[in-house]
Amino acid sequence: MHPDDPSEQKQQDPQPTTRSTDPASTERTTGRHRAPEPPPRRGRRLLTSTPVRAALAAGVTCCLGVAAYAGTRDDTVERRKPLAEAVADRAALADQRASRSLERTAAPTPTPTSASPSPTPSPTATKKKAPKKPPKPRKPRPVAGLTQAQMDNAKIIVDVGRELDVPQRGLVIAVATAMQESNLYNYASGVLPESQNYPHQAIGWDHDSVGLFQQRPSSGWGTVQDLMRPAYAAKAFYLALLEVPGWQDMSLTVAAQTVQVSAFPDAYAQHEERATTVVEALTS
Repeated sequence: MHPDDPSEQKQQDPQPTTRSTDPASTERTTGRHRAPEPPPRRGRRLLTSTPVRAALAAGVTCCLGVAAYAGTRDDTVERRKPLAEAVADRAALADQRASRSLERTAAPTPTPTSASPSPTPSPTATKKKAPKKPPKPRKPRPVAGLTQAQMDNAKIIVDVGRELDVPQRGLVIAVATAMQESNLYNYASGVLPESQNYPHQAIGWDHDSVGLFQQRPSSGWGTVQDLMRPAYAAKAFYLALLEVPGWQDMSLTVAAQTVQVSAFPDAYAQHEERATTVVEALTS
């Protein structure tokens, strides 16, 4: 029978399905046609889907960005470490130089060594000692029946005379004259109200006579203010006595009267002994 006979062709059995014996081949055939591929696994289908691929791509990009940022940050931190340490060192030095706090503590005092000079204390740290007040002069002990006030006035008369280098005889004449004139008290005058504005110990009424020696401003002895000062009054008396020629050879009464021109010239002699006692006590 001719091979092209259609009836022959129909009677032929179909060719059996064969499998490739090549293990590396995944191809299956049926006759002359390729067998359909087996359905992919579920996981593989998910990986091959477009949304999943987009998500994976985004995740990979994100991870790469994080890794790159971490690397950059680590590098930045590494570069900033020396800078931070330098800033910390400068801050420590600044704290040593000065504190910005209102509550400041004194810096520790350095221990002086032989190589370095001793620190000079600041003016505020060294307390200045207050100058000592000069001691008050001792008041002389009263003698010859005088009160303390009388003895103090007698001392002023004697001290002024010694400053003028007046001999002791002149000191006795001056003290005796003041005993007669004012009883060794500093008098103001009731006739001169101005005299009462100055320190005084009594008030008299003998014309305008004032002070220890009852000297009169109207006679040219000085101003009221001056004559109310015991030291000034004593000096005025001594200067007048030193102008009397031969006063040292005169009696106490004559010498005193020559200076004072008193209405009672003989009254001075009665005070000579007491005056001598007072002068000796003040000059010894």
